[in-house]
Amino acid sequence: MAVTKVSSSMHFAPRSHSAGEPATGRWTPNTDIYTTETGLVIKAELAGMKSDSLEITVEGQRLRINGVRPDCCRAPHCSFLVMEISYGPFETVLDLPAGYDLTQAKAVYVNGFLRVDVPSAQRTQSKTTKVPISQGV
Repeated sequence: MAVTKVSSSMHFAPRSHSAGEPATGRWTPNTDIYTTETGLVIKAELAGMKSDSLEITVEGQRLRINGVRPDCCRAPHCSFLVMEISYGPFETVLDLPAGYDLTQAKAVYVNGFLRVDVPSAQRTQSKTTKVPISQGV
């Protein structure tokens, strides 16, 4: 099984962009991808965001997660000593292997983590769809 993170800061996954497709995000969230008995799970670390600031789209076997993390907690005219938290627009694009039905993906955003569950495929799909994000408890 091969998962390719198309736009990434990860060192173990190849990074590439399709012809004519710019890297639009300024940062990429930390992401875990793992398999379960029922399918694939993608978990992205997106602290400080609201679910309505996120968008997930699917095109074939490509899953795109993007949004904007606001920087609304710091004082104006501050001087950073250390700045490790990324703000502003982001995007992560994953090319998932065959065998998973992205049209049946379900997403939930809870406590700063976005979890996308993708069931094993019964048949392949190739249309572009949006994945709804529900608010966790």
